[in-house]
Amino acid sequence: MAQGSAHIGKDRYRTEIVVGGHAITADEPEALGGANLGPTPYDLLLAALGACTAITLRMYAEKKGWPLESLDVDLRLSGKEEKRIDRTLTIVGLDAEQRARLADVAERTPVTMTLKQGLPIATSLA
Repeated sequence: MAQGSAHIGKDRYRTEIVVGGHAITADEPEALGGANLGPTPYDLLLAALGACTAITLRMYAEKKGWPLESLDVDLRLSGKEEKRIDRTLTIVGLDAEQRARLADVAERTPVTMTLKQGLPIATSLA
């Protein structure tokens, strides 16, 4: 299963993340007191959803033998109290029926399902 860690020191909001053996720097924009050295936490959430959507749909198209040329996933997070993600798929190389099927599959990708269902988080002190 997935595992990660995040470390913040005295560099205001700059956070060093290690996940899946890869290092990522997260930060906040200058307008919020950060140095804009990396994506914000919500940017990373959208990145996870976008990557999962693209990978899952590519796998599905390959399994079906469909000639998918490219797939773009555009994501926008909106709302202050009630958050909402709008996802737009741009699919090249497939007919209308195949594109509709991929849009349907997108609603059930692993990260999509996790976000829709919610996920319990247990916090403890080391």
